[in-house]
Amino acid sequence: MTPADFQSWRQRMGYSQRAAAEALGVSLPTLQAWERGTAFATGKPVVIDKRTALACAAIAAGLGPLGER
Repeated sequence: MTPADFQSWRQRMGYSQRAAAEALGVSLPTLQAWERGTAFATGKPVVIDKRTALACAAIAAGLGPLGER
């Protein structure tokens, strides 16, 4: 998942950055780094891991955490 893919997912879902961070269980700065593609402090590239990409797909499909249905 690229930063552009991630930002597109968030916008399709109608989430603000803060709402998307809450839905994924991450901090707002982490989410912002994913959208930027770089870490704010270091400028180094940030990778959006497979778990996050799968979580985005699950949320888009209307699924929640197992056991919370």
